[in-house]
Amino acid sequence: MERVTLIMDLFERPQTRLTLETVSRRTGLPRSTTHRILDQLVRLDWLRHTVSGYLLGPRALGLGGREIGHSTLRAAAAPQLLELAVRTKMVVHLAVLDGPEIYYLDKVGGRAAVDIPSRVGGRAVAHCTGLGKAMLAWLSPEEIDARYAQVIERRTPHSIGRLDALHRELGVVRRRNGLAVDRGECFPGIACVGLAIRHPDGPVAAISAVGEGGSAVERIAPLVVNAVRTVTDDLFGTTSSYHREVPDMVR
Repeated sequence: MERVTLIMDLFERPQTRLTLETVSRRTGLPRSTTHRILDQLVRLDWLRHTVSGYLLGPRALGLGGREIGHSTLRAAAAPQLLELAVRTKMVVHLAVLDGPEIYYLDKVGGRAAVDIPSRVGGRAVAHCTGLGKAMLAWLSPEEIDARYAQVIERRTPHSIGRLDALHRELGVVRRRNGLAVDRGECFPGIACVGLAIRHPDGPVAAISAVGEGGSAVERIAPLVVNAVRTVTDDLFGTTSSYHREVPDMVR
């Protein structure tokens, strides 16, 4: 327990990423012992292992770290959400993935927000929303299969109801450089365009702009791209190449 505590204490923030060598050096534990404990923590979901190192996993985040991470995301995104809402006159969302669902962290849009049946702290089925599809597109096919191994819930007649159809849709999102569109798939009469905030290790969150079902939401995609780019800069220091280009569908 003392060794585990030494290791876990190194992960001071949800975004902290540490290599095996760094953990071994800072704890003073032998490399083989450190590797064994880290592997056990990964198997138990206390940590995650990515190409850039280890970071807090879902079990650790569920003890309160998740809220710290959410607060960081909301603080970084808040100015851009407000600007996007003002410029588009649409309702703007910030959300994160939580299993097969999205969890709404923020919602901006003044009086128009009342007409959109979403709420901060609420959830929606990920594959039925532009926000969710924008994030799911950057997970591996195997992880998508694991999240939807049993059933794919349909919220409206326009929702995706088959796993093979979901894989095809996520392929379309990737070909659009990450831009995802929802037309009445989650809520009837509502359309949205969303884009994920991404770290090289995967999707972190997503931003979307929501309008009426018949509106050409694709037209405001460049503004969504700019908002995501700015938030990515604030969170990670530099914007990765996947946000440099405007998605093909709006050219």
